[in-house]
Amino acid sequence: MKDYLVKALAFGGEVRAYSALTTETVSEAQRRHDTWRTASAALGRALTAGAMMGAMLKGDQKLTIKVEGNGPLGHILIDANPKGEVRGYVANPHVDFESNEHGKLRVYQAVGTEGFLTVIKDIGMREPFIGQVPIVSGELGEDFTYYFAVSEQTPASVGVGILVNGDDTIKAAGGFILQIMPGAEEKTISFIEQRLQTIPPISKLVEQGLMPEEILSEVLGKENVKVLEKMDIAFRCTCSRERIESVLLSLGRAELEQVREEEEQTEVHCHFCNEKYLFTQEDLTSLIESL
Repeated sequence: MKDYLVKALAFGGEVRAYSALTTETVSEAQRRHDTWRTASAALGRALTAGAMMGAMLKGDQKLTIKVEGNGPLGHILIDANPKGEVRGYVANPHVDFESNEHGKLRVYQAVGTEGFLTVIKDIGMREPFIGQVPIVSGELGEDFTYYFAVSEQTPASVGVGILVNGDDTIKAAGGFILQIMPGAEEKTISFIEQRLQTIPPISKLVEQGLMPEEILSEVLGKENVKVLEKMDIAFRCTCSRERIESVLLSLGRAELEQVREEEEQTEVHCHFCNEKYLFTQEDLTSLIESL
């Protein structure tokens, strides 16, 4: 099934809610980067959160998420926009640990429990908005929840779940973000808090095959949710041969000539999608001549 996201209001506008199915998106990232199980779970959680946060933006706005923990995974980098396009990678894709006694992957062990979560929003202003908080658990759902509370001053709950098969492929992925709006009644907040404590973990809801609308109904109560919009989401990179050529041209004539002399063939690698672009000496000569 094609991945998609829903935007909703709940309790008459007291709560803003997002929920996403991201199985194909995370599968594409896993395939491109050859991530192992625990790395797949970490990257998938960050991609899922990024897709929903991107949907909060407008027009040509975009955001970048950096998770820089002290675990063996290294950094996670995610780009997202309001069109439902998201891309990302981890520094070390070949990280895996044995599941805990409940069968849950040890994402915190891969990410690390010390470091920072940074969100950079390009909203068309002269300077981007940058929010940064320390990593509080390394499980990422809690870390994004803490980011919203501290950096954006918005009480929120973020749930992201990824199920990985034994062969490292993605079985299911999805998540939700709930944001409490100013003026929300205490009884609404209490209801949500109690509900979050009693419902199954988000990974279980995803495993049961619940769609984004059904996840929000499970979390908030079907009678309390009003879906406003539905949009497709997908792993999509903005790199292209033309963009890579522009980067090479920015090196200048002298450096391009040096590269051409040292290598018969130059390979340029996009970290976000793992695509490789090859340039022969003839290709570089054409670029140099265009300067």
